[in-house]
Amino acid sequence: MSPIELAERLHARDAVLLAGRLLLSLIFVHEGLELATHFEGAQKAMAALGVGTPLLLATIALQLGAGLSVALGILARLGAIGLGLFCLMTAGLFHTNFASQNELLHFEKDLAIAGGMFILALSGAGGLSLDRVLIGGMKGRTGAGTNIDTTATPGEPHLSTGATSLPV
Repeated sequence: MSPIELAERLHARDAVLLAGRLLLSLIFVHEGLELATHFEGAQKAMAALGVGTPLLLATIALQLGAGLSVALGILARLGAIGLGLFCLMTAGLFHTNFASQNELLHFEKDLAIAGGMFILALSGAGGLSLDRVLIGGMKGRTGAGTNIDTTATPGEPHLSTGATSLPV
């Protein structure tokens, strides 16, 4: 493979990862903002489901924090794992009335989103991410002795794997 073909593939991979991160995170950032801006109504609705205020606050924090983490590509693997687990728990706790077609659909969507998040956790955020920018800045500041790879190709370990990995 020529260097030009390799560069084209890397940019396409990074663009697809960015689009996927944005699509996956949109629902969480949107719902987190909705819960936060309509807190009293959300509090009443959650109380009817047996969810107290501390868990509602934790849900808002997770949706906004991990959602932005995935969208921006900063600690995206950690955010993706958190949101994937959140989706599995939501499916198992709130969407198990399979007699209702709507509940079954929500259950299946939660499972699908969890799957996407776990795939993202394995693949990493890609080159179009704040992690990549920050790692590149650290590499420039620390000099040539740093062993951080910011030019990983599809066959090589990604920047967030190996000895100098980001969390998770």
